[in-house]
Amino acid sequence: MYEPPDALEAPRFTGPRTYARLPYVKSLEGVDCAVFGMPWDGGASFRPGARFGPEGIRSASGMIRTYNEGIGVQVFGALSVIDFGDAPTVPGYIEDTLGRITEFVRPIAAAGVTPIGMGGDHSVTLAELRALAAVHGPLGLVHLDAHTDLWRSYFGRPYSHGTMFRRAIEEGIIEAARVIQAGMHGPLYEEADLAIPAELGVEMIPWRALASLTPEAFADRVRQRLGEGPSFLTFDVDFVDIAFCPGTGTPEVGGPTSFQALSYLRALKGTRFVGFDVVEVSPPYDGPGQVTALFAANMIFDMLGLVALSRRTSIRANADSAPAATGP
Repeated sequence: MYEPPDALEAPRFTGPRTYARLPYVKSLEGVDCAVFGMPWDGGASFRPGARFGPEGIRSASGMIRTYNEGIGVQVFGALSVIDFGDAPTVPGYIEDTLGRITEFVRPIAAAGVTPIGMGGDHSVTLAELRALAAVHGPLGLVHLDAHTDLWRSYFGRPYSHGTMFRRAIEEGIIEAARVIQAGMHGPLYEEADLAIPAELGVEMIPWRALASLTPEAFADRVRQRLGEGPSFLTFDVDFVDIAFCPGTGTPEVGGPTSFQALSYLRALKGTRFVGFDVVEVSPPYDGPGQVTALFAANMIFDMLGLVALSRRTSIRANADSAPAATGP
C-alpha cells in the first residue's frame, strides 16, 4: 500500500517534491492510481509556462491530508497511490511529444491503474486519450473548461491546445455522442463559433447556463450523456474565474469560483472514469500563495476521492451480492 508519510513524524516541508508527498515509484504493481506530470507548453497559443505546471502543483500539494471531507471518503490508506514521475517531452515538437506521452501512459492504463495527469497545456490530453482508448476502447469525455478546444486548426496546423478534441473525435478515440463540455465563457471569433460543438455532435453547456444548474442537476446531465461506458474527465483551470486561478495560459473573466468548480466535480460520483487530468497551470503567472497550483492540487485530490468512493461502493456491492455462508 503506497501512501504519504505521517505528517506528524515527517514535517510537510521536508523531502523531495512529489504530489501530496507520495512515494516516487516506477513500478505499477499493487497500485490503484498513478499521478504523473506532463511538462509541456508547446501547444499554447498565448501565455507560456505550463511546462512548469507539474512542478508547481507538486510544490503546492504538501498540505493535502488523507481524508477527503468534501466527498466524504478516505483516500490515502484506502487507495494505493504513487507519483509516477513525468512523461518525456520534446521541446518544439508537438507530434513527438504527444507520441511519447502516449507511450508513457499506455502501461499505466494496461495495468488497470487509474492515471491522473498534471499538465502541461491542454494538448497533452490527446495523448492520454490515445493511450486509454487503446486499452478501454472509445471513451466518453467530461470536459470542464472556458473553451471548447474544437477548432479545426491553429495557425494552419492541426495540433494545439485548442484543437485536440476535434482530433480525438476524428481519430475515433472519443465518441462525440458521449462528450459533454461545460463552463465555456469569454470572447469568440464570431457568433458561428457557438455552433461548433453541436455540428460535431457534442453537448456543450456554457457557463451562463451551467450557473443556473445545481451540481446534482449537472451530474444528472453528465450521467445521461455518458451512459455506462468508460470515460475520461479533463479539467482546465481556466474554467475557474481568473480571480481564483490567475496562473494559466488563456485566462478568462466571469467564470465560476473555486468552490463552485469543486462542487461540480464532487457531484460526479458514480461515473465510470478510467482517467483524469488537470491542465493549463502556468506558475509564472500565478498569484501570491500560488493559488492556481494550490487549487489544482486539491482538484486532483477530489479526483482521487471519486476513485476511492467508486472502489468503496464496488466493494460494498460485491459483499452484499455474495452468497451467505452456510454451516456444516
